[in-house]
Amino acid sequence: MNASNASWRTPLVILTIGCIILTLSMGVRHTAGLFLQPMTTDHGWSRETYSFAFAIQNLVWGLASPFAGAIADRHGAGRTVVGAAVLYVIGLVLMSQAGTPLSLDLSAGVLIGLGLSGTTFAVIMGVIGRHTTPEKRSLALGIASAGGSLGQFAVLPIGQMLISTYGWQSALVLLACGVGLIAPLAYAMADGHKPSAGAGQSVAEALREASGERSFHYLFWGYFVCGFQTAFIMLHLPSYLVDSGMSANVGMTAVALIGLFNIFGSFIFGWGGGRSSKKNLLVLIYGLRAVAILIFMLVPLTTAVAWAFAAVIGLLWLGTVPLTNGLIAQIFGLRYMSMLTGVVFLGHQLGSFLGAWLGGRIFDETGSYSLAWSLSIGLSVLATLCSWPINEKPLVRQGAAA
Repeated sequence: MNASNASWRTPLVILTIGCIILTLSMGVRHTAGLFLQPMTTDHGWSRETYSFAFAIQNLVWGLASPFAGAIADRHGAGRTVVGAAVLYVIGLVLMSQAGTPLSLDLSAGVLIGLGLSGTTFAVIMGVIGRHTTPEKRSLALGIASAGGSLGQFAVLPIGQMLISTYGWQSALVLLACGVGLIAPLAYAMADGHKPSAGAGQSVAEALREASGERSFHYLFWGYFVCGFQTAFIMLHLPSYLVDSGMSANVGMTAVALIGLFNIFGSFIFGWGGGRSSKKNLLVLIYGLRAVAILIFMLVPLTTAVAWAFAAVIGLLWLGTVPLTNGLIAQIFGLRYMSMLTGVVFLGHQLGSFLGAWLGGRIFDETGSYSLAWSLSIGLSVLATLCSWPINEKPLVRQGAAA
């Protein structure tokens, strides 16, 4: 699927199709919280059982992302996206038939996790980054991040409607049909091999270079915190609100509002990353998250408070993506951007594993999410401290510009 000479594959076309792919992939992924209560009720499972499957999904997604990125860097992203979309579809269909915790772990966990690794940020952002000029790259990555949030905003009401109208099993199959649309769209991602800065490096050399830079580790652990918070909130906020006496639609609306306001947040932070310090913006995001969650815990919970929290946290949601990915491109160059983005994204998904699983485990053990919310606040402080010392200067390699 090498179409590097196709004149129609302009940066605008690639960005547009990339946004659509992220909208479909991330939009369906964000419906997971809507299926928690109906699936656990029908099967008699604990919340930890359901949460553990999605913790596995986040972990597999993260572990597979560096490999998906490396394959895309070496052979082009088109085939990678198609193969991942097929796995995603199979995972959703099998999830609809899952009757045991193991079958849920394999379908929702392993297969969908593999599907996400090749249809989301590591691969898609790499293609967009390679086809965007440095001065516009951060903004383009911010727009692409907003595409993922558009899916969250647009697909969540559809998912809730499908569950209410057809039941959760049929809803999963219908959502799988939507994910199937990613396969033909992948043709626009088939950019082939694009030599760039660092082209003389091998994969092993690029990994050794990155692992020797403290800033790479700071990005990894900051992203870890981002993953913990977003996975916990996305999977457990709807149930937290229902437990507090609110309707399922209030929870669905809250999650949808996160997606809506993240469209603006991703654009704003992507735009800001092209004009000011990216690492300072990361410090701002993680610090404000701690404040937002603390206030949410302290004030009396009402529908208005829940929706206001969703709006604020949405503005801070995926603004980390264009900034983190932009820093990787800025510091290490474009040649192995997808792979290095995938490695840092592994940190995000390790955090997601713990956020999804511990949320359910803490609730089952204590009957409350209070400890999980407190952990989210503490981790925000940690991410703020990790982001501050990042060195944004491009690496200077002997014999090549970084």
